[in-house]
Amino acid sequence: MPETSLRIGPATENIRHIKEPFVSASRVDRQAAGAAPIFYNQIVQKPETIASAIRIGNPASWKQARAAIAESHGAIDIVSDEEIIAAQTWLARYEGIFVEPASAAAIAGLFKCCDSDEAAYSFKKIPEESRIVCTVTGHGLKDPDVIMQRMRELKPVPATVNDVQRAIDL
Repeated sequence: MPETSLRIGPATENIRHIKEPFVSASRVDRQAAGAAPIFYNQIVQKPETIASAIRIGNPASWKQARAAIAESHGAIDIVSDEEIIAAQTWLARYEGIFVEPASAAAIAGLFKCCDSDEAAYSFKKIPEESRIVCTVTGHGLKDPDVIMQRMRELKPVPATVNDVQRAIDL
């Protein structure tokens, strides 16, 4: 593993399972803008975000998340619901990975690092040979409502190779 790496993911994920493989990694944690108590350092009474798995106004692992960020010399930032949807759509379209909105927040954070000087952790601070890891553990079927609302029409396709290839224009 490179000397420096960056791990982007939800702020309150299980710290002890993530910590070991990325001992030298800086944590850059993401919270949805409408549900970001760790970022704002205050309880959010009515958290609001499309990402139901991270719609938490007072997370139980608040202190552990803050400690892990500090220990790794990392940062915490927020992403908007629009950024989350764009990341979820991009992952499905270009990588073939269908994740829930909460997992897409990590990818939205990655894009924010790439595109913004205002991001809590800009890629300008990351050495070129670094490894970047985004945690995207939740399958899209875990929370399909948001993406389903954005689809124009669902067309059932018979479960045959020819019918599927025809449906996706191959």
